[in-house]
Amino acid sequence: MKYKILAGAMILAAMSGTPACTELEDTNYHAIVGDGFQPTGEDLAALLASAYIPWRQTFLQWNGVARSQMLTADEDVIPARPNGWVDGGIYKRLHQHAWTSDEDNVVQGWNRTYVGINACNRVLYQLENGIDLGDQHDAIVSELKVLRASYYYILVDLFGNVPLITQFDVPDGYLPDQASRKEVYEFIVKEITDNIDNLSETVGGELYGRFNKWAAYALLAKMYLNAEVFSDGAHTEWEKCVEACDKIIESGKYALESKQSQCFITNNENSCESIFALVFDETYVTDWNAFDYHLYSLQPANQQTYNFESAPWGGVCAIPQYVDSFDPDDARLESTFIKGQQYTFSGDVLYCTLGSYSGQPLAYINEVPSIDESEEVHGYRWGKFEYATGITNRLSNDFPVFRYADVLLMKAEALLRNGKADDAAAIVTDVRRRNFTTNEAKATVTGDQLQAETCYKYGRADNTTTTTSDVSVIKYGRMLDELGWEFSQEGRRRQDMIRFGAFTTMDWFSHTASDATKNLFPIPNAQLLTNNKLKQNPGY
Repeated sequence: MKYKILAGAMILAAMSGTPACTELEDTNYHAIVGDGFQPTGEDLAALLASAYIPWRQTFLQWNGVARSQMLTADEDVIPARPNGWVDGGIYKRLHQHAWTSDEDNVVQGWNRTYVGINACNRVLYQLENGIDLGDQHDAIVSELKVLRASYYYILVDLFGNVPLITQFDVPDGYLPDQASRKEVYEFIVKEITDNIDNLSETVGGELYGRFNKWAAYALLAKMYLNAEVFSDGAHTEWEKCVEACDKIIESGKYALESKQSQCFITNNENSCESIFALVFDETYVTDWNAFDYHLYSLQPANQQTYNFESAPWGGVCAIPQYVDSFDPDDARLESTFIKGQQYTFSGDVLYCTLGSYSGQPLAYINEVPSIDESEEVHGYRWGKFEYATGITNRLSNDFPVFRYADVLLMKAEALLRNGKADDAAAIVTDVRRRNFTTNEAKATVTGDQLQAETCYKYGRADNTTTTTSDVSVIKYGRMLDELGWEFSQEGRRRQDMIRFGAFTTMDWFSHTASDATKNLFPIPNAQLLTNNKLKQNPGY
């Protein structure tokens, strides 16, 4: 019996036990024989890789989940540029919470994530029907179930009420039922807790880029941290979140890097902070938009700064209010953003090449007129991930989805919400300490400060409208600030803002407070048309 593999698998060299953690090879597998098949290390790698690859595709490819998490929040914006970037108004609609059920980011967030779920179900079906992995069998089955749960983590966050599909061999004409958000939350937690003890405790090597026990605990902690949101108020699990974080902390397997920037260098596969990463290598990951932060943000002239193979497109930049919330002595301000006068690789001054600033020095300023207009100089650009000299249209940095600083700050937030503000502050101080080496006193934060109002100056702030938002409605606003300063450009700001009650209540830049229904994206219209069992989310 042959089981069809629907897409060509890419072998992760890390999964086959070699030390080259970030290298990926393209290999097409048209079929795998189930009956009596004894897979080699490479065969196992191909099976697993086919289930892992959709994670990086749903998260980082064009209009992926990372874009949905950031462009809808108070962190980033794509204003109209001299070379375009209006694109039918999609980025403005994301910024102003006016998206529809036909938006590409809505469609891709749903479709690509279900590709991952289908891949997990397919491989699990193969393992249940003839492929025997010997001593590894139970561990691999558990790993795939946790991986599948991680895809549902994306869906419960974005869409809430989604079908729970756990079978691959469904009959013709099958239409899945829609589960409630609470049911999806409970399914994810059960899948993790039922399988976590079967997972490997090994860090790195063949487990790099995969769900080992500690990555599973990080996912579980993330579920518990967002339990109240993800379960529609049915659960609050602050103590369980702390317990899951403590499993990772007490393992002694991970630590903070001495500098935050070390987490994001090109060859970051050996970072002691990375718990679950999306594995990239420009040579082997060949999707055009696989990981294009450098082209997405920098202006065309910056090609000469880094000797990129392709000219950047100059789209996204930081919202000025967000940049202004950083302490000037915070090292993350310098390592996160590209600002000021730009130069060629050899040190010559770069000039603008587009719009009314053409011919003037290309010097990025922390100003953007509005979502509807900007020039090349407007807005600080993304710079958290290192841009290697001579890179293609694709970066080779691995993308840390869960890292140790996240575990520490999840624990801190859970303690804060559970009435242990001083304990939370001690943890936050530990994370801050590496970022204030020139003024160590500023690293210290108190429990009272974490419970204080946000430093972010919320309100409409473009050249058309000025308003002020009442930030007192954000409980623990300073803690939300800490997350914003630590996790910029990591594809998560929307989720954090929702948990703190800020996502639909605050004004910022060209965005006015929206309706609470915008805490969820709509079910894609195409799905509603093909499955009459699906009910649209409220407000759409």
